[in-house]
Amino acid sequence: MPRNQQIVLDNRPQGEAVASNFKLVAVDTPALKDGEVLVRHHFLSLDPYMRGRMNESKSYAASQGLGEVMIGGTVGEVAESSHPKYAVGDKVVGMGGWQEYSVVDGNAVGALRKVDTTHVPLSHYLGAVGMPGVTAWYGLVKIINPKEGETVVVSAATGAVGSAFAALAKARGCRVVGIAGGPDKCKYAVEELGFDVCIDHRAHGDLKSMSKALKEACPNGIDGYFENVGGYILDAVLLRSNAFARIAVCGMIAGYDGQPLPLQNPALILVNRMKVEGFIVSEHMEVWPEALKELGTLVGTGKLRPRETVAEGIAAAPEAFLGLLKGKNFGKQLVKLI
Repeated sequence: MPRNQQIVLDNRPQGEAVASNFKLVAVDTPALKDGEVLVRHHFLSLDPYMRGRMNESKSYAASQGLGEVMIGGTVGEVAESSHPKYAVGDKVVGMGGWQEYSVVDGNAVGALRKVDTTHVPLSHYLGAVGMPGVTAWYGLVKIINPKEGETVVVSAATGAVGSAFAALAKARGCRVVGIAGGPDKCKYAVEELGFDVCIDHRAHGDLKSMSKALKEACPNGIDGYFENVGGYILDAVLLRSNAFARIAVCGMIAGYDGQPLPLQNPALILVNRMKVEGFIVSEHMEVWPEALKELGTLVGTGKLRPRETVAEGIAAAPEAFLGLLKGKNFGKQLVKLI
């Protein structure tokens, strides 16, 4: 059995996460038991939620254990199989974590899913046609539930979730406004992802400036907001929201290092009778087939053209992850392992 390189969480961050929180180790891959599958990972997904798991605090999921392989989505191929459902060479997506190989119980529900790479590249199953894409779908369709002609806004607009959100919202006839960091990301958002407008938060770094930019970008107000960031951007959105606006709360990356994110005008939620709903996409597996079908069609027909930022090799994962938290990635952040 092959030697397996892994990244484990060595110690918990004190404030901002740093590279020394992680440790690269190598272990022997155990022999397969009956019903198990050995997967060789081709790509590892890096996602903002992983930062929250590094903390030892109450959250919607258990903290990442010290000395354990960092959690994470993976795509790859079956290298060896003791399960009749999986053959060597099958392309699969799972939660193999930050390592080169994983041994998976082939009988565990949802642990592995075979995928077709005829029209959709394997790596896209970690982004547009994977968890981030379904996240965008659920927040838009089930929480915001927009009507044609309504204005919807998404922060972190050019990331894996935001780019899928744009394609899904345009397909429903919405005016779609993005918020992203830097002129290059904003240009990409409008020219390739189909956003009507994209606001550069680096040029609008406070509540007053962002509120003014949103007023110009959303002349008819905001009907739906997909929240990935928090902080002053949420305050600005609340100021520009219409009555009965809906907010899908997916992430609060501005607060992942532990600092509180107070709201300046929470009374606006009442004044405008707004719906604010947080969600975790893994709790809604019943929608995944419908969402993945629509997302796969959007990618296959070229209506969704997601970008990827790819780091090379397992040892590059920590620095790539820290870069993701600072917005250095362009589109979906991946680590290529093969």
